[in-house]
Amino acid sequence: MKKIFFLFLFIISYLGSSQSKVGGIVLDGFGEPVAFANVLFKNSTEGTITNDNGRFYMESDNTYETLIVSFLGFKTQEIQLSQKVTYEMEIKMEDETEQLNEVILISGKQSKKNNPAVEILKKIWAKKRENGVRKFNQYAFNKYEKIEFDLNTIDSALMKKKIFKGLEFVFDDLDTSRITGKTYLPIFLNETFSTVKGDNILNEEKEKILGNKNSGFDNNQAILAFVSDLYQDYDIYDNYLKFFDKSFTSPLSRTGVDTYNYALRDSAFVDNKWCYNIVYYPRRKNELTFKGDFWVNDSTYAIKNINLEVTKSANINWVKEIYIEQEFDVVNDSIFLLKRDYMLSDFSFQKKEESRGVYGKRTTVYDNYEFDKELPKEYYKVDKNPFDPATIVKDDSFWKENRLEDLNKDETGIYKLLDTLKTVPKFKSYYNVVSILGSGYVEIDKWNLDIGSVYDVFGYNDAEGARVRAGLRTYFGENDPWRLEGYMAYGFADQKVKHGLAGKVLLDKKSRLIISGGNRRDIEQLGVSLTATNDVLGRSIASSSLLTVGANNRLTNINLSAFNVEMEPLTNFRIGVGGTFRTLSSALPQDFSLDYINPNTVSGVASEIEQFDFQTIIIYTPGKRTIGYGVERRDINDSYSTILLKYTKGIDGIWGSDFDYDKLQFSYSQPWQVGGFGRLTSTVELGKTFGEVPLGLLSVVPGNQTFFSNYGTFPNLDFYEFVTDTYASVHLEHNFNGRLFSRIPLIRKLNLREIIGLRGVWGDLSDENLALNAPAAGTTPLQAPSDKIYYEYSFGIGNIFKIFRIDFNFRGNYLDNPDARKFGVTGTFGFNF
Repeated sequence: MKKIFFLFLFIISYLGSSQSKVGGIVLDGFGEPVAFANVLFKNSTEGTITNDNGRFYMESDNTYETLIVSFLGFKTQEIQLSQKVTYEMEIKMEDETEQLNEVILISGKQSKKNNPAVEILKKIWAKKRENGVRKFNQYAFNKYEKIEFDLNTIDSALMKKKIFKGLEFVFDDLDTSRITGKTYLPIFLNETFSTVKGDNILNEEKEKILGNKNSGFDNNQAILAFVSDLYQDYDIYDNYLKFFDKSFTSPLSRTGVDTYNYALRDSAFVDNKWCYNIVYYPRRKNELTFKGDFWVNDSTYAIKNINLEVTKSANINWVKEIYIEQEFDVVNDSIFLLKRDYMLSDFSFQKKEESRGVYGKRTTVYDNYEFDKELPKEYYKVDKNPFDPATIVKDDSFWKENRLEDLNKDETGIYKLLDTLKTVPKFKSYYNVVSILGSGYVEIDKWNLDIGSVYDVFGYNDAEGARVRAGLRTYFGENDPWRLEGYMAYGFADQKVKHGLAGKVLLDKKSRLIISGGNRRDIEQLGVSLTATNDVLGRSIASSSLLTVGANNRLTNINLSAFNVEMEPLTNFRIGVGGTFRTLSSALPQDFSLDYINPNTVSGVASEIEQFDFQTIIIYTPGKRTIGYGVERRDINDSYSTILLKYTKGIDGIWGSDFDYDKLQFSYSQPWQVGGFGRLTSTVELGKTFGEVPLGLLSVVPGNQTFFSNYGTFPNLDFYEFVTDTYASVHLEHNFNGRLFSRIPLIRKLNLREIIGLRGVWGDLSDENLALNAPAAGTTPLQAPSDKIYYEYSFGIGNIFKIFRIDFNFRGNYLDNPDARKFGVTGTFGFNF
């Protein structure tokens, strides 16, 4: 969804204001920034802490005349505010020899022992399961969420750029962020109203969307999926808070005392409840941490309100600021419930103070709590992923009744102004270009067709030489109940035309009953995955890789026809049955042979395989979230596990099919968030083929002769180096997200990320299959890793210049194989947080 951020350059906003706004920098006597200094409005509980660079900004709806700045070892400064808005303040602190008793000054490392703030924190841990909705067996509430995106740091230089010629009206009015003090241009708004019901005994929760409204984009599911993944729910009482696929240590975490400094700053009545004010900030730089403060009740030890701001040095890309506020409502003397949650993210290519970016703001309001109303277990198992705009896109009367927080002037204007902007031809041209780059398809609206993907136009392999491809698909909208797509390709070396054609139809929305089928005739690099599905038009990157390690000549001519029926009787539980008929032969017979013993031929050897298979597949993806209700849906998250069970029955005699066999395959993939130590991805695959089959139908251990890192393959294996009829493999990859590098002074500022990998496979090849495939042994080694488990390990460095990753791959054994690659370097690139 990169196009979303690009579109933020072109929309308009309205004006809003606050009563008191201050911002600037705090310096010591030598002109050096003072980090984590305390800044407060006098005679109030409204304050903030300077960031790593000594800068601060805050605003209030109230009017204040004095600002207090304090820090250990310096005299407390009282700054008179002569006007409501005061920016670019430069506050110089003076050394002091005597500490003032009446002022609480906080800085430096705080003691873990005999620290009243830590003692309060321990009581928060003990009470956290008794606070909020956890206190009850069941709970329910209404939830209203609005998400807004704004272009920020608007100045005259930006307004005069040629790209905005003809669009100058969007800058008629600007607003100022109450968090950062920067000017911004609101350009996108999405509202959602839903009911949430949960059961703490069953550990189940279900959110039902009742209404959705989007500012100006008809095809908004891609945006909604992006936003839903970007802004997932979190609980401040958890040990780790996940944002942008990163785990930040919560200031309320049990591991917090090793990560943060805590200090008791104040105590006061907040909404008639006596509360303590605790300030926290990180002990080390470059870790995924926050700074801020929270107010906690003195008897229940429930949080009354909290703010969290990600430190500038945190190892996260493309995000300059993250600021969070949560307010809790006091229902009675012992129950504190979340009332309002506000989160601001400043997306930017650089973390410099003056760099431009895009604000992403989410406001969530909670109301109408109900408790201990039990629902049947089946309620939580059905329809967890529906999104039907036809039923939930509501009119203004619905929103007038159900908005739990009124829109301000900026937000109210976005709907009208986006509709106006879309009529401007120049904006439409920009939007079309970005849409092509984002989706890979050129939209032909008047014919309801898309041309593409533009990223598959050119390719190369040893059999075809240079290759060109053109594709087409039907596209009436994101929720089409049916879709046709196809392509044609031409290889300049073999001078042959290839093609693919496929279609699918959604027959029933509730059960997601889908029938699909198609035909593909092409050249393919088989054996790049142990557990492959039957995507008729699917083709691996290895089939057309421009650069490879060694000769990439073990390619196959494939003529595949398929017909499948699938359904989803339970949420995230899919069942599919179908049949395929394949004709396989070597694309380069002089270099790669698929020959096998066939007594029915004159020579006793056959070079072509014709095979009909019947297949049954079960896929279970617990925790997966999707959006859409058409024949194709979009995934919202990637943090779910996948369990796959597949049975294939090869039947001889049907349409000249050659072999009768059975194949059973299982795979289990699971991402694991290991607290603050990053993310582990694991995959286990098992398989067994019963019966005698030729090389083209055996299970090939997936090698990788490209220069791209590809999880699930073995980068130090050539294609077809190991062939099996029985296999068991394990892949482990752990990304520490910079946890280790952040503690090394010389490389800390580079924000590099360390990745380690371990993968292994054991397999066997029966004597019967060795004998059947003896004619192919001249060009392809018929070897399985049966003597010992074949293994590889790797060390990787990620986040190089924020987009590159390099992996150094080592082969553990079987070093005596012909042309064995003991060491290899692969890499990849992408935009990751």
